[in-house]
Order: sequence, then structure tokens, then C-alpha cells
Amino acid sequence: MARPDLLTLDALCADWKIWQRGAGHRFSTDDLLTAVRAARLRPGARRVLDLGCGIGSVLLMTAWRLPGARLLGIEAQEESLALARRSVAHNGVEARVELRLGDLRDPAALRAEEHGAFDLVTATPPYIPPGDGVLPRDAQKAHARFELRGGIEDYCAAAARALAPGAPLVCVWAAAQEERALAAARAAGLAPASVWPVIFRAGQPPLILLMAFERGGDVARAPRREPALPMRDAAGRRTAEVIAIRAEMGMPAGKAKAGGLF
Repeated sequence: MARPDLLTLDALCADWKIWQRGAGHRFSTDDLLTAVRAARLRPGARRVLDLGCGIGSVLLMTAWRLPGARLLGIEAQEESLALARRSVAHNGVEARVELRLGDLRDPAALRAEEHGAFDLVTATPPYIPPGDGVLPRDAQKAHARFELRGGIEDYCAAAARALAPGAPLVCVWAAAQEERALAAARAAGLAPASVWPVIFRAGQPPLILLMAFERGGDVARAPRREPALPMRDAAGRRTAEVIAIRAEMGMPAGKAKAGGLF
């Protein structure tokens, strides 16, 4: 078992690396797919915001994939933000990646001139309500998994304040709670754009969704549904789609040193 204070420096994209706690929250498939989906939907994005950026995994992967973009990450947990700052410095991207301590539920987390200024917002909100499971004793893990500082409703409201007209929020969400996410987006004035289901093994139902919402447009419309992404075949082997995604993000063919990453 890893020591709680152990830090590891792990492969991320190509020669980029990320600092993580050995026994803390670590980047995962959810983060990888969020970054991939966001970059594919807005390859020309110039101003990107990551809400609740945590240790910076989505922020850094998006920065690697969109080298022309300037990015801002907002995070309320100081321990995770410190790791994100260390990773940004390690990869030498301080000039275009800013990290800010703040609560995404607070409109003041964005400066006045930043409201409505982003052409892409990403998010990996926790989707376990308090009381629906065993809360980890580790505070970093608990905040990453449980809705201790708000849920999808708060992320959608924050994204609506930050997005330029027509720009998307791209987030990962639990497949079993799809209707909740749609309702949250519509309540915030965001129009459902697309849903990309993810199947972790052939024959199983989707567990997560990559969802996109846009500021402006018809909030009552039904989102476009993409063909499901299979992560592994029935024998447990990576699919061609996943191999292609990993290559797109500069990841090695072998297993990366990060918990839960395909």
C-alpha cells in the first residue's frame, strides 16, 4: 500500500508528466476522454477554462492537445492545486496555463472581464451525492468523488457564466444520471449538444457519458447521440478506438502509470 505522503511523477502526454499522490486522487480514463472530446469538438479553441481542475490532468492534457490555447484552471482544494502548479511548472507551460484557488460556485472566481470570455469549458464533476456511499477518509479522494462542493447543477451554472455565445461545456458524467445532467444544463440556459456513451467492456452497458452543452440555442432540443465508445473487447483487450485515442494524446502503447487509465 502506498504511503499517503508519497508523490509520483507519471507519464501523461508524450514527454509531459504529472505529479500525483501515490495514495491520493490520481488521473483516470474520465480525464483522458474529457480532454479528447473537448479538443475534438473545439480544435481551434483559444481560451479554455477547466472547472474544478483538481491535480490538473484534464487541463494539462487539453493544453498539450491544443498548443495554441491559453488555459485557466479553478480549484478549491489547496492540496490538489499545489500538485497542479507543480506539474504546470515541470512541463514549462506557466506562460499559457494559469491556476487559481477558488470555488466554482462563486461568480467572483472569474474576473469581470472573464465572464463570457471562454470558447471551451471542461469539467469532471463528482457524481456521488453525500450519503450514497462510503466517504473516503482521505479528503482529496472524497472531494474528487463526492459532491461535497456542489454537483452538476453548479458546474453548469458556472460554465454558463464563463462561456462565450455558442461555445461548449464538455464534461464527463454518470450514465445512470443522464436526465439529471440534461435538466441541470437546461436550467442554466445551456442547450444539449451531444452525448457520447462509453462502454468499459464489450457486452456491458455504458457507465459514463461524455456530454457537451452549448451556450445559446434551443435548450429543449434533444442532444445528438454518438455511437458508443468500447474501451475493451470481450477478452479484455484494448479496442482499436482506444489505441487510436492514446496515440492521439501522445501516450505510450503500454499501460500508463496512473490508476484506472485504459
